[in-house]
Amino acid sequence: MSKQLEVNFAGITFPNPITTASGTFGSGLEYSEFVDLKKLGAVTTKGVANVPWSGNPTPRIVETHGGMLNAIGLQNPGIDTLIARDLPYLHEHGAHIIVNVCGRSKEDYVEVVERLADEDVDMLEINISCPNVKAGGIAFGQKPEMAEEITKAVKVVAKQPIVMKLSPNVTDITEMAKAVEAGGADGVSLINTLTGMKIDVARKTFALANQTGGMSGPCVKPVAVRMVYQVANAVSIPVLGMGGVQNTEDALEFLMAGATMVAVGTANFFNPYVTSQIIDGLEEYVKKEKLSSIRDIIGCVK
Repeated sequence: MSKQLEVNFAGITFPNPITTASGTFGSGLEYSEFVDLKKLGAVTTKGVANVPWSGNPTPRIVETHGGMLNAIGLQNPGIDTLIARDLPYLHEHGAHIIVNVCGRSKEDYVEVVERLADEDVDMLEINISCPNVKAGGIAFGQKPEMAEEITKAVKVVAKQPIVMKLSPNVTDITEMAKAVEAGGADGVSLINTLTGMKIDVARKTFALANQTGGMSGPCVKPVAVRMVYQVANAVSIPVLGMGGVQNTEDALEFLMAGATMVAVGTANFFNPYVTSQIIDGLEEYVKKEKLSSIRDIIGCVK
């Protein structure tokens, strides 16, 4: 692969700017027959907690116009399984690794980050859209002071760069980005899913057992691009953009808005080859536009 696609994110060099959105790619095992994992900029794992989580009751996925709603509840097998099974598999396949971390308390996050301190992973993505059980269930990422506090806590014990994943379900996304930057974040990723609801009119009830779910897919892309642009121009740390990316043109939008890396999520469900196709498309774009590097277009729209 051409070095023209290389990007530097928080001091780490990745072969290209394309990674996977947490929760849409497992830990790479499920997709390795479709995608050469070492071709990706990185594999971002499914969120991992200090202990296994069973997730929410079913039904917990439903299609919507231009996307989907999910209320999986961050089901995951826990950090022990990630370290024993998933990380060795990813290393065996030559993947760059970003581990997504979730928790229900500050202590949960710190425990997972400490467990990962001596593991060979490139970055940690901290999902602060999780409900804080010690604060009445409000998400860590919905109050600036809470976001800054959790950032400081994980930064103290982390040996890898820390990327804080921001929730779009806030009044001012730049306020949240500035809060985690103040807490010592090495980067930010956005957007996580938008809260939505669907009613099953035939059954006269909620389509999801959880009533609400996270909306993702192409329907959220204009919101995501806008927020990435705002954040990229509000903080000095790099941005990993995501939300509705289906093709090369979508990825280019995020890069031009100011993202250094781009994650592909929901599109993996209906096109398991999509990440590889986007990387090929970026290579073609660089050649066609006679760019010295894909970095030339990052944040070019002002």
